[in-house]
Amino acid sequence: MLPMATPAPIRTAALLAAGLLLLTACGTGGSTGAADGKKTEGFPLTLKNCGRTVTVKAPPQQAVSVDQGSTEILLSLGLADRLAATATWTDPVMKGLEKANAGVERISENRPSSEKVLDKEPDFLSASFASTLAKGGVAPREQFEKLGVPTYISPADCTGKDNSGGGDGARTAPLTMDSVYTEVRELAQVFGVPERGEKLVDKLRARVDKATAGVDASDASLLYWFSDSKAPYLAGCCGAPGVITGELGAKNVFDDTHDEWPQIGWETVADRNPDVLVIGDLTRTTQTAESAGKKIEFLESNPVTKTMDAVKNRRYVLLSGQAMNPTIRTVEGLERVAAGLRDFGLAG
Repeated sequence: MLPMATPAPIRTAALLAAGLLLLTACGTGGSTGAADGKKTEGFPLTLKNCGRTVTVKAPPQQAVSVDQGSTEILLSLGLADRLAATATWTDPVMKGLEKANAGVERISENRPSSEKVLDKEPDFLSASFASTLAKGGVAPREQFEKLGVPTYISPADCTGKDNSGGGDGARTAPLTMDSVYTEVRELAQVFGVPERGEKLVDKLRARVDKATAGVDASDASLLYWFSDSKAPYLAGCCGAPGVITGELGAKNVFDDTHDEWPQIGWETVADRNPDVLVIGDLTRTTQTAESAGKKIEFLESNPVTKTMDAVKNRRYVLLSGQAMNPTIRTVEGLERVAAGLRDFGLAG
């Protein structure tokens, strides 16, 4: 995930203590059953998640999801009525989820303060990125856990990935869709609807199979540009764009870097001269050249980039930011890139 606006300061110890009293009084941290006080089969539920043990005493009724990717999974599982709030959006909501999303309060377009999150008295907190629930993000996971609020981070952001350095982390092993499917299944378990998780995974697998059927793009080279024109964030080998590229048999011109989203100069980009530019079409405004229109305007006017083959031939594929992150919308990205390569005559 690319850098967001500077987050608000983390809640002080005094405010955290006050929040703990509030949550305890409301019963969000102490219930061992469903909302009606009855025990729920399979609970308490314990999961291993991104190096932590997470215990959920009962299916959440007042959850907060602080990244769009996580929110869209929960909405796709039919859980809008159990979401108290969402935050951190780069794009319009996924097609088909508009009505469900409209009923959920959005407390911030970017990362919210911990105060805003705690004001919703959450009984569960989910995020797509480790950096969201860490120092410099909303707040470290342990601060919420001390308040009795279980936290969950997408396995796709920690499985085979090193987040200890700066930037967006580096992949120690290529991402696969299995990590996304695991997130779907685990969130469905947490909310007590495992059958919905299996149904959604089956649909996603079927879409992947359909998008890749008969495709051979082994002669095509791709570049993925997420944001920023001054120091562009481009995809390394092994994140969500790597899943797309690998499924289609194509080549990422920056598959020699394991950084998730390295910043690379335009001279280097022009030198590698990709066949196709996969462009993030974002609606947020925290970086330069967020929208696809602004990106294309830059590419076609900059003296370094306008001579590239992909620019001269206008071989652009436009994706939502979420389709370029490891989420259920990575499948959407795969479908669009496959269709683009066919249209350009670059896929057998």
